[in-house]
Amino acid sequence: MYNHLVKLFIGGDMSEDSSEKTPGLNRRHFLSLCAAAVVSKAVGIVPAKAADARHTRPIPQSGEQIPVIGMGSYVTFNVGQDARLLTGRTAVLRAFFEAGGGMIDSSPMYGSSEAVLGHCLRQLGHPATLFSATKVWTWLSGAGDGQMKESRGLWELPRFDLMQVHNLLSWEDHLATIRRDRDTGLVRYIGVTTSHGRRHEELAAVMQSEPLDFVQLTYNIVDREVEERLLPLAVDKGIAVIVNRPFQRGDLIERLAPHPLPAWAEDLECRTWAQFLLKFIVSHPAVTCAIPATSRVDHMHENMAVRQGPLPNAAMRRKMIDYVRAL
Repeated sequence: MYNHLVKLFIGGDMSEDSSEKTPGLNRRHFLSLCAAAVVSKAVGIVPAKAADARHTRPIPQSGEQIPVIGMGSYVTFNVGQDARLLTGRTAVLRAFFEAGGGMIDSSPMYGSSEAVLGHCLRQLGHPATLFSATKVWTWLSGAGDGQMKESRGLWELPRFDLMQVHNLLSWEDHLATIRRDRDTGLVRYIGVTTSHGRRHEELAAVMQSEPLDFVQLTYNIVDREVEERLLPLAVDKGIAVIVNRPFQRGDLIERLAPHPLPAWAEDLECRTWAQFLLKFIVSHPAVTCAIPATSRVDHMHENMAVRQGPLPNAAMRRKMIDYVRAL
């Protein structure tokens, strides 16, 4: 049933093979998304909820709602102790929270990003809407505990909302450590990540065998391999999906910049290519949150505006794909 509905929404082939393993709360939410897509088929959009104009999605395992646009910190927050750049990153983070932002994603791999995030959060008084997400990244299984403790110190947090195994590195040992931290109140949710569109077979195997709350993967209007297996699998397993590299680290926007947006993008309230690309991503019913990274306040405003207004349905998504493919 779930694979059928996911493929119906995105316009793929329909299969009779189904699974009913997803928790009831997630099932109801997913069915409501698909129903909205069917109702709005004639106009090609899924309207924003009248009572809540800002799009959120539930974490399947708990029902907790999080905004569909979060923030990544790779490269952009790796600015060391430069006072001018620290002030600029604090302004970016302020704009994020003022627009209702929640999830911020980082990693020990990202140079000084965690320390910079800690500095900025301290300047802003650690906003209550923060959903803190970072990773453990080390070959040494015994080093994971110390690395996660260091991250809590850098962010100046008593616990993380989400701890992920970065790029599946020594994932079996690190998942055991994260589960222990969850049991002692140091972590709320557990996840694993991939990027660059790599290691999909291994990720699918982990999703099948491990009780995960989140997965993080690469997905955008060009890199769509995950639509075939990983996104339907996430729905079937009740796993939240975080999308990284929504702009191919800026390459996709650079490629599209010389071309005009189609006139019908106005129906989606898209005024920039970034908004066009993000609305495509978060309109997929399996996606919980996308995490574009930026070092600019104006780009943050641009990204966060995607939380409002209509989202494309299946027919519009196909139209968006065809338009980009033809450029």
